[in-house]
Amino acid sequence: MAVSEMSVADKDAGPYGIAAGPDSALWLTFARSGRVARLTLDGELDEYSLEAPECRPAVIAPGPDGAMWFTRSQDHRIGRVTVRGDIAIHRLPTPNAAPVGITSDGAALWFVEIAAGQIGRITVDGAIEEFPLPDRTAKPHAIVAASTGDCWFTEWGANSIGHITGSGEITEYGLPSPSSEPHGITLGLDGALWAALETGGVARLEP
Repeated sequence: MAVSEMSVADKDAGPYGIAAGPDSALWLTFARSGRVARLTLDGELDEYSLEAPECRPAVIAPGPDGAMWFTRSQDHRIGRVTVRGDIAIHRLPTPNAAPVGITSDGAALWFVEIAAGQIGRITVDGAIEEFPLPDRTAKPHAIVAASTGDCWFTEWGANSIGHITGSGEITEYGLPSPSSEPHGITLGLDGALWAALETGGVARLEP
């Protein structure tokens, strides 16, 4: 397996999130410099500055509208960038929500609010709903969609994996190892959910 690296001009930019876009390129967030960027497979990098450099963009994901959507964890907003670099920003109703993970279920974007203990949903035209978790200190961190209205997320502070439906119904599943600190989550090829545990393991949840 060959491994190569592509450098960015600003060594302190803090690359954070990365996702494949609908334009055959990769899209990144630069958390420390407050930018999003488009990277082609041959290494051409275009960067787009946000109006608040300290906003700390985090996770980025393709939306159902052909644009890329990203969270801004420090100024509590959801951003949208088109493949041409046009940017729109949506303020969250809850102050100090600190959104981190974001995913598309094919119809809308779902995101987690780690500081507010909520799951959010934003339509492509910017309408936002928020769904409080039973434990507002659960610290939801990452989220993935299995299908429309069928999303799974990690609860870093509650040692659980959660599920939310399109109507906002929430179910939680505790992990067997105490204080395992689940972070990233994805849907596996076997149809199960796989979560990365900060304590050094991986959890599998079969729906």
